Amino acid sequence: MKVNNRRRVKLSKRAASIIALSILLAVTVFAGYVGLNGMNLDSRGLYKLLPWIPQTNVTKDTWPASIPLGLDLQGGVFVEYEASMSDELKAEGYNFNQLLDNTMEIIARRLSDKGFTEATVSELGTAGIRVEIPDVTDPAAVLDLIGSPAKLEFLDYNGNVFLEGRYLKTATRTVDENSKPAISFQLTSEGAQIFGDMTAKSIGKTITIQLDGEVLMSPNVHEAIYGGSIMVTGSFTEEQADNYALQLQSGSLPLDLRQDRLDTVSATLGDDALGSSVNAAIIGILLVMIIMAVRYRLSGLLADWALCIYIILLFLFIAVVPGIQLTLPGIAGIILGIGMAVDANVVIFERVKEEALAGRPILHAVRIGFKNAMSAVVDANITTIIAAIVLLFFGTGSVQGFATTLLLSVIASMITAIVITRFLLTHMARIVKNPKLYMTPKKLTAKTAVTAAEEAK
Repeated sequence: MKVNNRRRVKLSKRAASIIALSILLAVTVFAGYVGLNGMNLDSRGLYKLLPWIPQTNVTKDTWPASIPLGLDLQGGVFVEYEASMSDELKAEGYNFNQLLDNTMEIIARRLSDKGFTEATVSELGTAGIRVEIPDVTDPAAVLDLIGSPAKLEFLDYNGNVFLEGRYLKTATRTVDENSKPAISFQLTSEGAQIFGDMTAKSIGKTITIQLDGEVLMSPNVHEAIYGGSIMVTGSFTEEQADNYALQLQSGSLPLDLRQDRLDTVSATLGDDALGSSVNAAIIGILLVMIIMAVRYRLSGLLADWALCIYIILLFLFIAVVPGIQLTLPGIAGIILGIGMAVDANVVIFERVKEEALAGRPILHAVRIGFKNAMSAVVDANITTIIAAIVLLFFGTGSVQGFATTLLLSVIASMITAIVITRFLLTHMARIVKNPKLYMTPKKLTAKTAVTAAEEAK
């Protein structure tokens, strides 16, 4: 009876492992299908999951909509500016870095409001701004949008314009005497005098502030306001106050911009680069899978399975994390991450092989091998994460694109190496216990052969 009970326990563990691997296989196939083709969530097609994994014959029009393309892949315009601060702002002690951030935020808001939602605005060096606008064919229209100020106007109670946006310095969200959200803006000395004179004539009346002909607010005047520091109170939420302040500020750029460089990227070149990069990545992945299967046999096949899960997981990260655009350097980061994912498996499999050659049963060899390999795997990934974070925060443009995908690649690699590969190898070791199927050692010890024979029984 004891023997039968043991056999039942072994059979139940083996059956549980078969079920677990079957479920994971089904989930992998389903996720891969959805990643490639997407899926409608209802019969009307109103709700659907967009595909996120690139296919071999990729063009700008067929690329998954959930992954925005960068300028080098989609084509478009990029322009670089050098920013400088006026003498008046210098004399009044304004912080250049803060004004630079405000300028980039204003440009980004202008582009977003005009429909260029995939445009990116980044700092270039210490006093430069780089603007990238994918899928643009008319650079002149975009340059006018970036460089020319929006039309900010202050109207008196009769609807006449008495002050324009060129007199505005800054606009920020603040709080009033009741700690409620309000809007504070600063005017130049000339603008402060004009505004003060007009408010003195308009006590008890309304002044209208509009941007490009659209009314932003119409506050009532309670007293004459001189000095150029103005607070507008009302029933604002914090978000509304932030939006109004940004819209007020966008009437004029805080810094003067000098165009240093303007260039365009052909959409055809982007499509060609994208297709060739994806094909190169597919060839590299297939070669890695073949080498792993030949070198590590059953363990290598499990590593290939884990690599498929890694690719699905990585592109899912890229699709769902906001603000990421896929670029050529980003694809390079993905391919480098694939190499690191396989490298972690190699370290693990070598530790497992050492334990199996020492005479341990394959299931115990897997457990001890993972335990011994974890420190090396974690340390290697942590150092790469640190390097990626440094590049992400201190790099610019394409360097940041590379760092972003590299960081996501390493995170996905750690998840697959520590969780997925261990899950696969542990459950497979309960099903197939012959160590010869997991490795290609030159020589198995007699103890290992005896142990394998006993487990096979």
